[in-house]
Amino acid sequence: MLILFADTDCDITPEIAQEYGYHLISMPYCMDGETIYPFESYDKFNCHEFYDILRGGVIPTTCALNEEKYISYFEPFMKEGNDILYVHFSEAMSATFTPMRQAVKRLQEQYPNSKFYEIDTKGISILGLNILYEIGDLVKAGKTVDEIIEWAKTEVDKFAVYFFADDLRFFKKSGRVSGLAGTMGTLLGIRPIIYVGEDGKMVSIGKEKGRNNAIEKLGDYVEELGDDIKNHRILLANTDCPELIEMCTDMLKRRFGDDIEVQVVDVNPTIGCHCGPNAMGISFHSKHR
Repeated sequence: MLILFADTDCDITPEIAQEYGYHLISMPYCMDGETIYPFESYDKFNCHEFYDILRGGVIPTTCALNEEKYISYFEPFMKEGNDILYVHFSEAMSATFTPMRQAVKRLQEQYPNSKFYEIDTKGISILGLNILYEIGDLVKAGKTVDEIIEWAKTEVDKFAVYFFADDLRFFKKSGRVSGLAGTMGTLLGIRPIIYVGEDGKMVSIGKEKGRNNAIEKLGDYVEELGDDIKNHRILLANTDCPELIEMCTDMLKRRFGDDIEVQVVDVNPTIGCHCGPNAMGISFHSKHR
């Protein structure tokens, strides 16, 4: 039997996991000396409460899972002879995959009849979630693991994400976005536009003055790169900024019609540690990233 895994860095919730049959790996963050595991330390993520804490001046940190934690996730299934497919966030963004592979190696030595597969979404947040949805649809359609992995070889790079943030302190502290040096001054209202490339890394590729211009720029990318977008989900991510989501939804319907499928997603807190409150982004099916 094939067991699906996904991690919370891809914005997957227990409700989505249950719908598609994923088992959750909780990626932790640290706040006030406490290590917190999404949907393990609590049942529901209170988006507004979390980002309000960040607005108050708290800048949390993130940390990698250790080998034993991965074993606790995978072993109950592998010892029963099941195979595992883990669809995960970008390996290029974290050191957590070294202990993961050490755990898998130990488990495969102990349970040699179990196979372990992985698909790197080369993304985070809604980019990862968009791919998780697509893979979940393939599983529901009865596709084999080999067919899914073959699909991923080309399709993973045909999902794009573009986003911007109000408060660059969080990106600056995390150090996970390249190309931000030119935008880190005190220019009021300047928002860098960030995307995730085919190498799975976040890069600042431009800057816009004001929220309206930044949102319109996201729409430009959808127009330029969008591929068959009316037959795919458009995901809008936000870190507690519903007014920006409303503006972006209106912009998309104005440009592409009322029949597009738009889904609003709360950015998970672990990723929110890096982008802070009042950030928003868009993920869509694309010609390329």
